[in-house]
Amino acid sequence: MRSNLFLTIFAIWLLMFPTSCKKYLDAKPDISLATPTSVESLQGILDNFRIMNTQGSEATEIAADNYYLNDAKYNAMPGERHQNAYLWKPHIFIGTDNNDWVLEYNVVYNANVVLDNMGAISRTSVNAGAWNNVKGSALFFRGKAFYEIAQVWAKAYDSSSAQTDLGIPLRLTSDFNKSSSRANTQETYNRILEDLKASLPLLPLNPLIRYRPSKPAVYGMLSRVYLAMRNYQLAGVYADSCLQMKSDLLDFNEVDTSKVYPFLSMQFSNPEDIFHSSSISTNYDLLYGRADTVLYRSYDPDDLRKVVDFTKKTDGNFYYQGSYDGFENYTGIATDEMFLNRAESEARAGNVSAAMNDLNELLIKRYRNGKFNPLIATSQEDALTKVLTERRKEMVFRMCRFTDIKRLNKEGATINVVRVIGGQIYTLVPDDPRCALPIPDDVIEFTRMAQN
Repeated sequence: MRSNLFLTIFAIWLLMFPTSCKKYLDAKPDISLATPTSVESLQGILDNFRIMNTQGSEATEIAADNYYLNDAKYNAMPGERHQNAYLWKPHIFIGTDNNDWVLEYNVVYNANVVLDNMGAISRTSVNAGAWNNVKGSALFFRGKAFYEIAQVWAKAYDSSSAQTDLGIPLRLTSDFNKSSSRANTQETYNRILEDLKASLPLLPLNPLIRYRPSKPAVYGMLSRVYLAMRNYQLAGVYADSCLQMKSDLLDFNEVDTSKVYPFLSMQFSNPEDIFHSSSISTNYDLLYGRADTVLYRSYDPDDLRKVVDFTKKTDGNFYYQGSYDGFENYTGIATDEMFLNRAESEARAGNVSAAMNDLNELLIKRYRNGKFNPLIATSQEDALTKVLTERRKEMVFRMCRFTDIKRLNKEGATINVVRVIGGQIYTLVPDDPRCALPIPDDVIEFTRMAQN
């Protein structure tokens, strides 16, 4: 027990201090004594939820249009990087080693540590279930992290240019001596899909805890990936596979709207939560940003999301409070997203009735009892419009909006993200090169890889 604890702590230390780790490896390349040697110790690495489940990047949310800052809040930002991020300027990830790039690649590194050591542990009839869970979980975590990294630092997936568009570094080993270079976008998504699909047969239907991945979580993640790739048919197929295993929806009439964080008390009992992950809200932008006024006004008076997700503060503005995690922004897989993914897939395929059925099944759980009138679509275009409208309202502050903006602009949506600071207008237009955020300067300097 004590040795397993030591191994877990050592692995965590390696992740927290990558530079020191590199120096340590250079000085003492043989660290076999500190190498995890059991399924239990490897599971311990993956169960460190503060690294594996709370390191999602908030950069995509900061770059999107769910919130805004006024001049006073913008000028009060504690550091240049926050101001740069809000206006999509260069040098966003400066002045700290604990930036989004490091946090996401910490997850990749931990997963690689586990995968690198799995080969030395025999799979037997006694440990088969635990062995499968560890390997499958590591593959899932790596695939999910690669996907999230790609949403920040790569362009929107486009099959016509994916072979030449810059993707992300695909670190497939924990060996620091292996150099890093950027794959193209096609290679990036191929690896994401490969990792996730390889994890599927290894993972259980029902995880021990929601911080651990499961088969429904994999199906949900695959649906999310294919949606980003604009492969709407497969996005629907995998959403359906997920919903066949878990389709529970939370009735918002049962949520206590008097609480500042309505979902905090059900953080791990929310029936919609399939896989629980979040991002720590340390960015000034999101902590003090006001909810976009157009977004807030788009909710009907009887739509409970208007009071569950938002709260009015003393300054007269509305702020987001509806995270499924409570305090931190939820980035996990939930059934509401799967209903929306399947509905969009059906709408794009012309299956209008099926799309509306999925949408209405979700929305009746969001409106006050007896106040919801089922939506009816008059055409394929109308169905898709209604689905995307509700997706905009349902998936707010879920770290999906920036991806949605980029993919929908590829479909001709012409969504511009606009900021107004000091009387000057700043606009992020479709296919703007700044939709792939700048890689941290120190990473570029160290690796010499191409910058966005």
